[in-house]
Amino acid sequence: MCALETVKLKADELESLRLCDLEGLYHAEAAERMGISRQTLDRILKKAHQKVAKTLLNGCVLQIEKK
Repeated sequence: MCALETVKLKADELESLRLCDLEGLYHAEAAERMGISRQTLDRILKKAHQKVAKTLLNGCVLQIEKK
């Protein structure tokens, strides 16, 4: 458990979640909008998913970092 542990979600991680999961864009299109390669987007998105899952499953606090 990590009750009260803070997990920090970076701005690029949040943006990858928004584009891929909320807007439903393909990874190639989301990467283009973010100005990064698809492989970089995949890496950022994977880390974002891990952080969100950790907060949901372990009761952590999710802090969204500003740019």
